[in-house]
Amino acid sequence: MGMQTDAHIVWDWNGTLFHDNDAIIGATNAAFAELGLDPITMEEYRALYCVPVPKFYERLLGRLPTDAEWLVMDETFHRYYTEHRVTCGLTEGVAELLESWRSAGRSQSLLSMYVHDELVPLVRGFGIETHFIRVDGRTGPSGGSKAEHMERHVAALAGVDPARTVVIGDAADDAVAARHVGARAVLYTGGSHSRASLEETGVPVVDTLGEAVAVAERLAA
Repeated sequence: MGMQTDAHIVWDWNGTLFHDNDAIIGATNAAFAELGLDPITMEEYRALYCVPVPKFYERLLGRLPTDAEWLVMDETFHRYYTEHRVTCGLTEGVAELLESWRSAGRSQSLLSMYVHDELVPLVRGFGIETHFIRVDGRTGPSGGSKAEHMERHVAALAGVDPARTVVIGDAADDAVAARHVGARAVLYTGGSHSRASLEETGVPVVDTLGEAVAVAERLAA
């Protein structure tokens, strides 16, 4: 099969298509409580968050967590998040954006660092799975970068040209992962990072997913 002539979008999930900020900050503070750390606000989280996640904890602890501390915090985070994600929904306008992009004959896929076996039924439950040619969540341990996952994801997309591909996400790591495979990126301010930290990546930064799609269309033209 030849390479595609239309643009392809690789969507991020948490903080991008899935508006789960409240569950994320609650889970983060539950993890912090395990080490006796004070809770932080969403604004503090967005200013300090980075990947790999242990580096984020280092910014707050003043040191990297030990292996034992990381395991406790990671387990606590995921347990709390799983309990509270049920109160979260799709970002406003997502269903219409996905439908519009697909109806125009363009392809899109989903790559998340959320656990694959939990991601797939969650996406299916929102009735949007059919919009994607591929849905990949994280396999293996948590805490790493998205770049190697992006490499595998893009390699598995038959006929998709990385040069005509745009990653839409809410984290600086999405831009790093896009660059790693020769794709472009657009970053959305509604998730885990502050606008200031996103702008440091040097890629376009937008305040709505509608804007993100419009920019993606121009970048891949």
